[in-house]
Amino acid sequence: MRTIAGDGAWLVSSHRLAKQVLEDERFSLKDTAARGAPRQYALTIPPEVVNNMGNIDSAGLRSAVMRALSPRANDGLRGWLRSRADELIGGLLTEGPPVDLRAAFADPFSAALHCRVIGVPFRDWRRLMSGLDIAFMTSPQSFDGAGLNWYKDLDYMVERLNAPEAERSGLLGQLAALRADEESAHLTDEMLATVAVSLFGAGAVSTSAFLVLAVLALLQHPEQIGHLRDHPERMGPAVDELLRWNLSIGDGLPRLALDDVQLGDVLVRKGELVLVLVEGANFDPDVFDAPERLDLEREHNPHLSFGAGRHFCPASALGRLHAETALSALVNRLPRMRLAVPEEQLVWRTGFIKRLPERLPVLW
Repeated sequence: MRTIAGDGAWLVSSHRLAKQVLEDERFSLKDTAARGAPRQYALTIPPEVVNNMGNIDSAGLRSAVMRALSPRANDGLRGWLRSRADELIGGLLTEGPPVDLRAAFADPFSAALHCRVIGVPFRDWRRLMSGLDIAFMTSPQSFDGAGLNWYKDLDYMVERLNAPEAERSGLLGQLAALRADEESAHLTDEMLATVAVSLFGAGAVSTSAFLVLAVLALLQHPEQIGHLRDHPERMGPAVDELLRWNLSIGDGLPRLALDDVQLGDVLVRKGELVLVLVEGANFDPDVFDAPERLDLEREHNPHLSFGAGRHFCPASALGRLHAETALSALVNRLPRMRLAVPEEQLVWRTGFIKRLPERLPVLW
């Protein structure tokens, strides 16, 4: 295939070959940002930032990130999330239908979680979320606003990193403390802030987009709303099926071949770009029985929505908790929820790393 940047690439859509690419370290994610490498689309992160991220190898930093992303390490997180969901739904009920569920629920709920995890005030959620509309654009060429957008959020995170100690919390609090660690002394404030910006952006945009599509899937299959309300113990498997059936990835996962690798019937040459179409793999009939059917009781579900191999999403448990909490609250408090407009009138965003409708108007 040819990418929007004009480069050639191999597109992988079967489950077996997608899993092979994601697990084989001869297919590199980091090197897709290297100068001169074939691209899926232009970088929206400045090249010097990509280089900085490649130099972040502190064990203390990795440990801090994993703690921040672990629900078990966040005391009371489940109850706190349920309170936030109930608070937002209470606002919807007060306002009355129709409402845009994305703007009034999915975005602020996802932002609330990531503000807490990163350690920034929730009052700043709108300015942080607004930058994601530029940060995750898929453009055939670079544009000035991308770098400016990145550094605006980077400066914000540096400022929060240096806030008074009493105001620090979450990941930023742990990162600030790392500066006293000899092993991490080489990490600058900009490097540490880069981690915070990256995690907030990738996490908030992914969880919000998935939640919007998960709700849309339930609205398209309204009998499932009652099923989940009657069987709350099935919410975990249901989230996995919704991840498989309606994932929000709007493009392929890019990998650069570091060596010649045999991939099925094709010899992928060193330096060539491979794009893993996760949504294709998740609908592979050789792996999933009746893949086109949304089956919330599906038992065998080895979907690749969180990736595989060394780049398996470290926030998978956090993402599942986010989705389970939000969907449980919605099906219980808005059991008659339905689309407020004909489905064909939904406007879908283009030129973006995620596939999602601009608005999701609902009533109940």
